[in-house]
Amino acid sequence: SLSAGLDLPGRFLFATLTLMTLIAILVFIEEAVYIYRKIPSSKKSIIIWINAAAPVISTTSCIGMWIPRSTMFTDFTAAIFFAIVIHKFLMMMIKESGGQKLLLRRFENGRFTISTGPCCCCCLCLPRVPITRQTLFWLKVGTFQFAVFRPVLIFLSIVLWSNGNYVLYNLSPKGPALWISCFIGVLTLIALWAVGIMFRKVRILLTCKNIIPKFALYQFIVILNQLQTSIINVLATQRIIPCAPPLSSTARGSYIGQQLLIMEMFLITVISRVVYRRKYHDLEPLECMDEEAGDKKQIP
Repeated sequence: SLSAGLDLPGRFLFATLTLMTLIAILVFIEEAVYIYRKIPSSKKSIIIWINAAAPVISTTSCIGMWIPRSTMFTDFTAAIFFAIVIHKFLMMMIKESGGQKLLLRRFENGRFTISTGPCCCCCLCLPRVPITRQTLFWLKVGTFQFAVFRPVLIFLSIVLWSNGNYVLYNLSPKGPALWISCFIGVLTLIALWAVGIMFRKVRILLTCKNIIPKFALYQFIVILNQLQTSIINVLATQRIIPCAPPLSSTARGSYIGQQLLIMEMFLITVISRVVYRRKYHDLEPLECMDEEAGDKKQIP
């Protein structure tokens, strides 16, 4: 642990970030109890999983901050958990639309626009795909593969690391870290693409269920947990983040990333409580749209 070598401002920073993590955990527990009591049983576990993403990432970052040698394991734990959350978010959109049968009936003659981010946002020539049971199945496969293969690849990384063959910051073509990272990157893009396709179709239908701010929070977690961490790691590897004894460049980059994530995930946890805290009614999507239209008519 590095805490013994910290000066007073450093200890104050560590204490503040640890307090923020504990508050995030308490906020999540309170929200989970509310969800368990108020939400229909078919949606409880999915929404609790999604709400848990930010506090879990905050907790793993806090443990990695206090115990630097555990960083690899805490990062891998957060990565596995978030891979599952991406699949859960897709399932939540289907559930909030009334389930698969009602979704297919609602969009009986509709089509999915597959020219969307992060994979194909520039490929406007791609055809629109009919909304069928089969296309829904492939969207589910798109996120489920990530929830299955990412833990497998991370387990392989740990096995290679324990044997001395895997070095996290060694991105040479001869080392396994580069190839495993590239493969995980491709799987991530496919999973995010599937979620983006579904969101683009149901966002208007689920406006009254706060789907747009929920998707925004999910996107923030993706960007901060994946992109921000990767950028900081690259900057540290290239020595752009200078070393500060006793910390090397990579160790200092890891500390910066963890401390930023704790603050960011704390804010997302608090905002998620506001977004997901509403009167839950298991409304049919068509009734929901009719209710929203009626409200607009009443406004002078």
